[in-house]
Amino acid sequence: MTATRELQPTLSSDDRPSAPVTVSGGRRGPGRLTAVLGVVVVWVVVWFFTRGSQTLALDGLAKTAFHDRITELRGDLIASRDTNAFMQVANVIGDLCATTVTWLQGLLVEAAFPRPVPEIGWLGVVALAAWIAFAIASWKMSALAAASLLLCGYLGYWEDSIDLLIITMVSIGICLVIGIPFAVWMGSSKVVTAVVTPVLDVLQTMPSFIYLLPIVLFVGIGAPAAVVATVLYALPPVIRIAANGIRTVSPTTIEATDSIGQTAWQRLSKVRLPMAKKTIIVGINQTTMAAFSMAIIAAFVDGPGLGQPVLRGLTTQQVGVAFVAGVCIVILAIMLDRLTTAASVRAEQATRSGANPVTRRIALVAGGVVALVLVFVSRTYLWAAEFPESTIGPTIARNVQAFSTTMTDDFSTVTTGIKDNFTVVVLNPLQALLADSPWWLAGAALLALAVIIGGRSAGVVTLACLAVIYGSGLWNDAMVTLTMTLVGTAIVMMLAIVLGVWMAWSHTADAVVRPVLDAGQTLPPFVYLIPALALFEPTRFTAIVAAVIYAAPIAIKLVVDGIRQVAPTSVEAATAAGSNTRQLITKVQLPMAKSSIVLAANQGLLYVLSMAVIGALVGGGGLGYDAVLGFSQGEFYGKGLAAGAAIVAIGIMLDRVTRGAVRAGSRNPSASLVVRTHSIPGLGSR
Repeated sequence: MTATRELQPTLSSDDRPSAPVTVSGGRRGPGRLTAVLGVVVVWVVVWFFTRGSQTLALDGLAKTAFHDRITELRGDLIASRDTNAFMQVANVIGDLCATTVTWLQGLLVEAAFPRPVPEIGWLGVVALAAWIAFAIASWKMSALAAASLLLCGYLGYWEDSIDLLIITMVSIGICLVIGIPFAVWMGSSKVVTAVVTPVLDVLQTMPSFIYLLPIVLFVGIGAPAAVVATVLYALPPVIRIAANGIRTVSPTTIEATDSIGQTAWQRLSKVRLPMAKKTIIVGINQTTMAAFSMAIIAAFVDGPGLGQPVLRGLTTQQVGVAFVAGVCIVILAIMLDRLTTAASVRAEQATRSGANPVTRRIALVAGGVVALVLVFVSRTYLWAAEFPESTIGPTIARNVQAFSTTMTDDFSTVTTGIKDNFTVVVLNPLQALLADSPWWLAGAALLALAVIIGGRSAGVVTLACLAVIYGSGLWNDAMVTLTMTLVGTAIVMMLAIVLGVWMAWSHTADAVVRPVLDAGQTLPPFVYLIPALALFEPTRFTAIVAAVIYAAPIAIKLVVDGIRQVAPTSVEAATAAGSNTRQLITKVQLPMAKSSIVLAANQGLLYVLSMAVIGALVGGGGLGYDAVLGFSQGEFYGKGLAAGAAIVAIGIMLDRVTRGAVRAGSRNPSASLVVRTHSIPGLGSR
């Protein structure tokens, strides 16, 4: 690796230490590594004599009495819809969501009886989208919005794309109505923050997939389930980020407003909210991307949108169909991300550039008039109401399918060899240790490791989570899912450290790799399954590959940030003491960035877990398979819900253990880093 040394600040000769300096990255906790190895050795020895016994394995279609009882309770709740007050409230919420989505579909995308076409045709929809993008951002974003919608239309997915945007926008609207007041409340009250934060922790730790099963019970399938699940999933980011922005408004500014006699309402509306505006819009950006991601996954419960063709393509292995729909998802994801990001900086840019607000108002009015004219045209002429048919999408789908088949045929020896060797050498041994151990042995070993790595509090949480997993009746499947998660995370962290060090030392590497990471973080998880399936066919390995691609960007970025935060004086002192590049990296930067690396592992674990569950669509098995079974067949609802509870328990357990390790690293007196908080939609407390 060629190191770009100019990234490290230099000291003048007067600033250099006059005597040789030995730089240490800090010692590990006393005996921690030895204790971990000791637990693993004892575990392997006992496993050797007890493997295959008391594993609590359950066949794919088998159920326990507990699962049947949950299914019966579901039936009882459904039967009490007209008498149970809670179910009546859920019915009202579901009906409101369904009515809103149906009305918007008739307005924008479906025939509005007695009209054979929507109230506003495709031309009017594109014009309105372009005008809104201009109003909240810029003319460049206006062009991006129009081009994105037209591309989706010509790829053959106009209706699915608009349906997805409808679900997303309705959900975002509800998130803002609920989230902004909560953020204001949290930003003004430590008590409210203490009460609400644990709830947000749980919501953000749960993989997106798991929201769907309980939601279906209360509001049914289709648009209502899609909207409610999306709201629950996307709500935490805007609350957290907006509350942080309100809370961090300068105290001196608040004191100045108090001195002139402003009321609490004036302080909020004229000082706190305006000064936190940029942060609030960043929160809206995060919530928008989370909502978009969840609205796609809602295809599992018959939610309308682009998730439907992707789901069909994955389940029938029609890679071409899934690919074209996936391209549309990528286009819309990039559009929403760029649009909300541009909106967060527009006001600041306008102020710095000295732009004339009158000119902008005139442009907005003129653009609004043009948009209304095009809306009228789309209501009047059939060509502007129905999106023209195109052969572009089907042609691409056929070519991609043919390419996928060719790749599978021509490179099957290579891909199969990679898959089989990895499975035999890495995946199977770890799964044998976790899933083939007696449940009590695996549980005791996991509890001991949790205490050693994360501390006593993490041990208490781990004990509770293991009890939930045991009670779910799906212990063996949970160990399979845990195996995939740990293996995927190990690969993610290897990539994160290698690429993170490279990017931290080289401006060129950072400039090349970072845009790829940014794009990767924008894409919803469904998209990653498509290339993995095309290359490796449905297996556990395929699910792990998709999970690694999904989780790697955030872990790499955290490692880069951690390395760059290492004090330059420490690097210079080590250089003055004669350390070479390898020693600087291994003896100084990586040890002193330990907290950030452990935080990256925390995020990697949660992202991989989320994707490993969705990976059931490409042969991942484990708890993901049980959850999908619960979606697809009503008699397995109880098993699917129990699988969801076990997945949440795994997520909370891994989150608390790695967070405990982060805290332990930050208490190390030799570490000079401060653990930074990151707001990432959908997973873990930042």
